[in-house]
Amino acid sequence: MGFLSEGNTFGWSEASVSPIEFVKAHGVIQFINFYEASKNRKEDPFKWGDEVEYIVVKVNSEEKKTVLNLRGNDILHVLGEEERIKLKEKKERRESTSNGSSNKKMTLKTLWRPEYAKYMVEGTPGKPYGKRGLLDLISIEDSMKERRETVEKLLNEGEQILTMTNYPLLGATQHGSYTFPETNPGGEVARSYFTSDSIINSHFRFSTLTNNIMKRRGSKVNIQVPLYKDTNTDWNPLRFPTVDLYPFSPPSLPPHDPSHSSNSTSFEGKEGVIYMDSMAFGMGCCCLQTTFQLKNIDEARWMYDQFAVLSPIMLALTAGTPIFRGYLSDIDVRWSTIAASVDDRTEEERGLKPLQNNKYVINKSRYDSIDCFIANDQRLRPQYNDLDLVFDSSVFQTLSNSGIDEKLSRHISHLFIRDPLVIYRDKLTLDDKTEADHFENIQSTNWQTVRFKIPPPNTSLGWRVEFRPMEVQFTDFENAALVVWTILMVKAIQEFGLLFYIPITKVDENMKRAHQRDANTQQKFFFRTNIEAEEKLTEKKIEEEYEEMSMREIFHGNSKGFKGILYYLFKALETIPLKDEENKKVQQYLNFIGKRATGELQTNATWIRNFVQEHPDYKKDSIITHSINYDLLQAIHKIESGQLIPPQLYPLP
Repeated sequence: MGFLSEGNTFGWSEASVSPIEFVKAHGVIQFINFYEASKNRKEDPFKWGDEVEYIVVKVNSEEKKTVLNLRGNDILHVLGEEERIKLKEKKERRESTSNGSSNKKMTLKTLWRPEYAKYMVEGTPGKPYGKRGLLDLISIEDSMKERRETVEKLLNEGEQILTMTNYPLLGATQHGSYTFPETNPGGEVARSYFTSDSIINSHFRFSTLTNNIMKRRGSKVNIQVPLYKDTNTDWNPLRFPTVDLYPFSPPSLPPHDPSHSSNSTSFEGKEGVIYMDSMAFGMGCCCLQTTFQLKNIDEARWMYDQFAVLSPIMLALTAGTPIFRGYLSDIDVRWSTIAASVDDRTEEERGLKPLQNNKYVINKSRYDSIDCFIANDQRLRPQYNDLDLVFDSSVFQTLSNSGIDEKLSRHISHLFIRDPLVIYRDKLTLDDKTEADHFENIQSTNWQTVRFKIPPPNTSLGWRVEFRPMEVQFTDFENAALVVWTILMVKAIQEFGLLFYIPITKVDENMKRAHQRDANTQQKFFFRTNIEAEEKLTEKKIEEEYEEMSMREIFHGNSKGFKGILYYLFKALETIPLKDEENKKVQQYLNFIGKRATGELQTNATWIRNFVQEHPDYKKDSIITHSINYDLLQAIHKIESGQLIPPQLYPLP
């Protein structure tokens, strides 16, 4: 979830203009200070980490129900005990020394963190991979297995954890209760017809974030997902409560566009649409994220750009979300649902009314794909940044006057068109030279496909890139394979000078295509035809540098001379001195991804969809019942524990 802190927060009406502008102004100052302090860092070691998010469920075998278990906070409290003890010891050592410092490092196997919902748990490695260089690739799956086993030891009878993107019956009030303990929809925080405030994590950041998004927007969030039309699907508007219990009425449902699903204001109902109305539907989803440290700022900026282009490709390849609110949808991924769930843009900012109280018309939610490339490299041609970038001109001028180059100034000033959503009363006045909370307040709520991360204060960490689009997978094998792919891609880009630039507008189009059902086999994506380093700037027209390719072509190459990205990953693997068995394991990861790209192996989304459609209780009506959900989640649990190995998902030994 990003930046978390302790303290009391402002409500939206209390925040008003003054605290908001104060946080933004000092956020810019903090960025400048930390940029100046770290811009000349050289040769930082390559390190990386991952984040895996889990869903906790409660199983009732007699009733054939598997519901969300709201005991995540209790589990996290136990998991965090070791860290709390060590933090206390570190504080005592620091206070006992004359200079107030403590040189002894705090080491933990895993760091456990809260996520948006009470049924979620997040685990990350206690320290970054990379101490043994790329030899640590082989440690990733073991770390993930250990994290899963650690949580499982704390589960009560009838409880399970799952790594799947979303719980299929979240908000499915048409089937009765879907949580344990039972909850009723509604509450003053989200004001939802389908989800209860009781499922929101008790850390006040999450409730404040939820309420402030709604109040800033001026209405409840408006999430629209296309319904899958099966033989017996009722194509009339789906039922939802017709009594307006709260001041904000549900918004209208215009024709569905996966990338912009919330530009509307009044409710009429629309056929073929799954309507959702709270942040929980988005931020209650799970994902797999990877962060890696680069040797300097220029390399970090270059990697940011390349992975931005790769984001839609990996979103489609990891698709795992075909069900929303108890209905089979006609998309396969979570991204546009989360984008709509945190869309705080006003009607003016969405272009529905003339600008009067707001400064900008903003074409995307604050959770979306990036809007500009930032590399400090001549191979970044101006034509690739073909989106009309909206940015704060005063912030841009401040950054430029401080000696920050135009591309990076545009990127940072673009982030600052957003308002801070959570402001801590007791953390307004900070030392801008030693603390970066105000900058992170803005940065951490710009949830884009990739994130350019500055070296944080009081740590040895350097310039990093966070890769955010991938959907979490059923098994530790799959998730490890995707992290290995990510790190080997970094290695291949470094070794061979790879570049993936296409115009930003084509990246956006790829994001739309990545949402579509069976996108990894049925869609083509804009992709660069020559990704190898060029000695000088090409004279080609931009449109001649790329073409539409299938996922098979992107990963395996084609007859036109394009080698495919797996070719470079295998070449990068040859440079790593792994033992034979270790090398074989990494090759298994890459071969698995290669087979996923060809369609020989299914995505989690395709497997889930097929499971539902083949279930004896499915009436070909796009409806997921408790019995279907129970059998689906029990099958996934067996897959995760190794009791079931569907050949459609995993390569034969």
